Amino acid sequence: MSSSQIATVVAGVCGSMFLAYCIYFDYKRRSDPDYKKKLIEKRAQRQEADAADMQSRIPDLTDTAAVQKFFLEEVQIGEDLLTKGEYESAVKHLTNAVAVCGQPQQLLQVFKQTLPPAVFQMLIDNINQMKDVTHKVP
Repeated sequence: MSSSQIATVVAGVCGSMFLAYCIYFDYKRRSDPDYKKKLIEKRAQRQEADAADMQSRIPDLTDTAAVQKFFLEEVQIGEDLLTKGEYESAVKHLTNAVAVCGQPQQLLQVFKQTLPPAVFQMLIDNINQMKDVTHKVP
C-alpha cells in the first residue's frame, strides 16, 4: 500500500468514528428523560426575555415625540436588517413600528408594496401572533 492510500484509509476511519460519536451523543442527549422538559423551559425563558425586552423598549405612548422617535428607529433598523438579508429580525422591528403607528393600515399598505411577498407575509403572521399574545394577557 502506498502512503496516500494509507492516509485515505486513516482519514476515512477517523471520519467514520467522528460521525459515529456524533450519532451516539445525539442519541444519548435525546433519550435523556429531561431533554424535552429542558427544551420547553429554555424556549419559554427565551420568549419571556424577548417579551420583557420589548416591553422595556416601548416608549410611553402618551409622549408623541418618544413614540415618533421609536417608530422611526424601528423602521430604520428594520430596513437596515432587510438589506443585510436578516429577514426575521427585520420583521420583528417592523412589527414594533406597526404596533406604535397611528395609522397601521396605511403603513401596512406601504409595506405590502415595498417588501418582498414572503417578508410581508412574515410581517402579517408576526402581527397576528402579537395580537394573540396581547389578547391572552390579563
